[in-house]
Amino acid sequence: MGSAGSWDPAQVVTPMAATAAPPPIRIRKKLVKRAAKDRSQTLRRAFQLVFLALNVWVGIEFYVFVRYYETGGRSAYAVRPPGVEGWLPIASLMNLKVLLLSGSVPALHPAGMFLLIAFLAASWLFRKGFCGWLCPAGTVSEYLWRLGRLTFGRNFHLPRAADIALRGVKYILLGLFVYAVGSMPVAAIRAFLLGPYGVVDDVKMLNFFRFLGLTGCIVTAILVIASVFVQNFWCRYLCPYGALMGLAALASPLRIRRDPGLCIDCAKCAKACPSALPVSRLIAIRSAECTGCLECVAVCPAAGALCLSAPRARRVPAWAVAAGIAGLFLGVYGYARLSGHWHTNLPSSTYFDLIPHANEFTHL
Repeated sequence: MGSAGSWDPAQVVTPMAATAAPPPIRIRKKLVKRAAKDRSQTLRRAFQLVFLALNVWVGIEFYVFVRYYETGGRSAYAVRPPGVEGWLPIASLMNLKVLLLSGSVPALHPAGMFLLIAFLAASWLFRKGFCGWLCPAGTVSEYLWRLGRLTFGRNFHLPRAADIALRGVKYILLGLFVYAVGSMPVAAIRAFLLGPYGVVDDVKMLNFFRFLGLTGCIVTAILVIASVFVQNFWCRYLCPYGALMGLAALASPLRIRRDPGLCIDCAKCAKACPSALPVSRLIAIRSAECTGCLECVAVCPAAGALCLSAPRARRVPAWAVAAGIAGLFLGVYGYARLSGHWHTNLPSSTYFDLIPHANEFTHL
């Protein structure tokens, strides 16, 4: 039993043990650091704040304009700022349909249509660039979630099922608006926009915020609080304008692209993405949720591992994105002004008649 020729089961190597593969060894990639500090976010935030200040100025001037006609000319006078029409997305869609089907530029609220064209072009070329670089609502939303992160040390994410379901809400809202506009013939759109409601729909929008009721205050408070805790709550789940820009961005030639050979798999890009996209696991970001903010590129420590580029093309730096967005915006604005299609030209008597009674008009 205990002799040298005896059989010892402990010495037998089973076929399974003989062929089992060794555990995978994770190779630690060498980090090649970037040569220069990334300043894309400084540039982007400058764009955001300038555009936010422009919108505040437009809002103040428009308020002075409305008050002049509400008081029968007894208060300070201001020229109506055409930029206020950028806050009338449905009217802008209507006018864009009129332009595409009739070939003529609408006389009422043309500035809003040209702004919509500029924002769509920026989102198509630069990955939803309007949302990431210009939108004042997006800017406020971003600073709210940053406030939440600073205050509570983190932001929160909804459960995956709830997140996917809620992300569809903005597309449902967009679909309803597109259906409403698409089902109206050109003649009906013109009659609507040239009627009393269409003439003062910008005033009605201002009055909505000026005379916000209890329900409106509660909804606004909920949105603000939600935006503090959840990154880009309004933009991610509810904004139909952002949904439209996202659909335009799907056809963009540019993508955030990751080079697996240079990537060190630190996942900093995924953690920094305000849209919660899995940047560190993808080769190219095709999602309509990508806003082209370049935050993922800014935090990437590996030279050349992450960039914004077209297929088989050189990377597009942040300054080129900024120059492109600014060029599109100023180019469309300049064309509209020079061609005489920027201002809405209505006699003062029309405003004296309609503005004091703006809230009495309905779209039915």
